[in-house]
Amino acid sequence: MAEAVKAKSISKSELIKTLAETCELDKKAVTKVLDELTALIGKNLGKKGPGVIAIPGLVKIKVVHKKAQPARKGVMVLGQLRDIPAKPAKKVVKVQALKALKEMA
Repeated sequence: MAEAVKAKSISKSELIKTLAETCELDKKAVTKVLDELTALIGKNLGKKGPGVIAIPGLVKIKVVHKKAQPARKGVMVLGQLRDIPAKPAKKVVKVQALKALKEMA
């Protein structure tokens, strides 16, 4: 029985090469743009940033802070009590696809 072949994502070097060719730039310039984009996203999602950044036409990235939940008692199906453990506070990064990206898929 033949295994289904999974489609692979494009690698970083292939992405840089393709962008360099299509935009008629050298690879160093494309690498610098991607590095600066990464730094900009980190700055906006960091502690001092607004916690949200939108890449026009593609995605909106935001950090959601989930509050801690205390331990509590719960009731199972048969009426038995059980302990539900506490959950610590955490940060969750949410990525929302924008309209143009949804239309591409």
